Amino acid sequence: MILSDEKKQTISMDVENRALQSLGGSSEPVYQMVAITVKKLHPGCGVLVDVGCGNGKLWSFVSDRFDYYVGVDAVRYADLPIHTEFIPFNLDVGKAPLPDDCADVVCAVEIIEHLENPRAFIRELVRLTKPGGLVIVTTPNQLSLLSKLTLILKNQFNAFQEAPGLYPTHITALLEIDLIRIFTECSLTKLQIEYSRRGRMPFTPWHWPKSLSIHGGAFSDNILCVGQKLKIYK
Repeated sequence: MILSDEKKQTISMDVENRALQSLGGSSEPVYQMVAITVKKLHPGCGVLVDVGCGNGKLWSFVSDRFDYYVGVDAVRYADLPIHTEFIPFNLDVGKAPLPDDCADVVCAVEIIEHLENPRAFIRELVRLTKPGGLVIVTTPNQLSLLSKLTLILKNQFNAFQEAPGLYPTHITALLEIDLIRIFTECSLTKLQIEYSRRGRMPFTPWHWPKSLSIHGGAFSDNILCVGQKLKIYK
């Protein structure tokens, strides 16, 4: 099916509107989770491509580990750091205008849940990653106690509820096993799961005590999956 220019423009505007509603950033525990993972698994230097970069907040957490930062997103946010190499791109469509194997680490922080095709998205992240490089993806944790109880009582995952005034742009809910399956399908190896260790107590504005949150998934609002692109041996 060939889309008309008017239909393409409508789709583009919808993606831009959804991107702007996210306000371009996530919570600090999510960025800290990514920073800890990068410090643990990436030896340092090289290029970071931040797909769905928003306002570029991730860079402030990991800038000491890289030489160069590239941000990719549907819109450029006003507070994106001026030094960022910014690539405008609709993450739901096709390939980003970047070469294959261009990044040592590719991150997508709280992005995959906004997109229509998570498998195509991960394939694109893998394309951008150098052999031996890392792909890092975070998303809301559907297996937290908060999310499970919301599902039981409201028949909706907590981060994907539809009601007036609630965040409207999450459209694809993935479980931990879904992330592992997709990463495996994309030939990523050495998979690891991490948790934000920060989670809200069900139906309250309060968070779990840190003494509980350190135990992982049940008490964490967000999850991270990281995998390594296969190295090429000659």
